[in-house]
Amino acid sequence: MSSIQRTARSQAKAHRRAELLRAAATLFARSGFNGVSIEDLGTAVGVSGPAVYRHFSGKPAVLAALLIDVSEDLVAGGNSVVTATADAASALQGLVRFHVTFALANPDVIRVQDRDLDSLAEPDRHRVRVLQREYVELWVQVLQRVHPAVDMAQLRIRAHATFGLLNSTPHSARASAQPAVRALLEEMALAALGLPGQV
Repeated sequence: MSSIQRTARSQAKAHRRAELLRAAATLFARSGFNGVSIEDLGTAVGVSGPAVYRHFSGKPAVLAALLIDVSEDLVAGGNSVVTATADAASALQGLVRFHVTFALANPDVIRVQDRDLDSLAEPDRHRVRVLQREYVELWVQVLQRVHPAVDMAQLRIRAHATFGLLNSTPHSARASAQPAVRALLEEMALAALGLPGQV
């Protein structure tokens, strides 16, 4: 097999894996982890149930990949935002924009994490929790630069409250109203974080 063929094959495999994860987010959000079968996942992307095992060892591995991948993406994206900004206020504004974009684009993933995190095997659940803490602490470190006189525990409360606000969008925001929702969420989040004003 030539290197071009291997590259095309690996790209096709990565594409199918991404399709399966998108389908899993939709199906798990709608029916819950326990209400979805491997056959359901395969059907959603036009393959047989057994074909899913070419990409994942089983349904728990699909859930783990979905939630670990998104947690890693949040940490990586948040770090990119912070390193690309010159001052703390701009970093905080950038983090808010970044998370609003995530929340509006991934309502199904948010639903799945809220409801099915406990369905993960313990090592996978621990990995997600570690990544979540890392993401929270990234925000807290920026908040500490914005509010150096405020206690760290209070800054952590502000960060968690802001995530609660932004991650409520699967239950409140409609795609047709996203521009208005985005502006409102950013304004409310910045106010909650002690940095009022439009971005």
